[in-house]
Amino acid sequence: MLALQGDVAEHAAALLSVGAHPVEVRVPDDLAGLDALVLPGGESTTMSRLLESSGLFDAVGERLAEGMPAFGTCAGMILLAADVMDGRADQRSFGAIDVVVRRNGYGRQVDSFEQALPVEGLVGGPLDAVFIRAPVVERVGPGVEVLAEVDGSPVLCRQGPVLVAAFHPELSGDLRLHQLFVGEC
Repeated sequence: MLALQGDVAEHAAALLSVGAHPVEVRVPDDLAGLDALVLPGGESTTMSRLLESSGLFDAVGERLAEGMPAFGTCAGMILLAADVMDGRADQRSFGAIDVVVRRNGYGRQVDSFEQALPVEGLVGGPLDAVFIRAPVVERVGPGVEVLAEVDGSPVLCRQGPVLVAAFHPELSGDLRLHQLFVGEC
C-alpha cells in the first residue's frame, strides 16, 4: 500500500480484515515482492510530489506497466488515471486506467456526501460510498468497465487488473470492495 500520505491506516485495517497482509510502501525497495498496490485517498498533489521526491513514481509506473494489480481510491484514482484535469501543470499520473478525471469535481470539502451505491456484480446490496472532494470521471475509454455511477457519472471503474473509485470505501466500514480486489489478486 502506498504509504506517503492519506488514508493509509484505514486501508491497512480494511485489508487486514479481509485476510491480506498490507506492506507500507515509502521507497522503491518496498515494492519488492508485492502482489498488488493500493493507492489511498488523500491529497493527490501532495502524493504526486512525494512520489517524485521519494523516487517511487518511476518504480511504481514500471510495476503497473508490467501488470501489477492496483486499487486507487479518490486521490489514488487521480494518480492512476490516463489524464487529470484541474491538476498542477507538472502533475503526472500513471495512465494505468483509461479514464480522464477532474480533481475535486464534486466540489470542496463542504460538498462531501454519502450515498448508497448499487455496484454491478457486488453481492449484498448497495455499498455505502463516502465522497470527499471526489474526482469526477469525465471520460472512460473503450476498455474500461463502469461498475457504478452517480447521476450518470462513473464513480467505480475497472480495466484489467486496475480498480478505481472516486469515493472512500475505506471509511464506510463496508469491506466488499477490498474483498473484491484482494480476491482478484
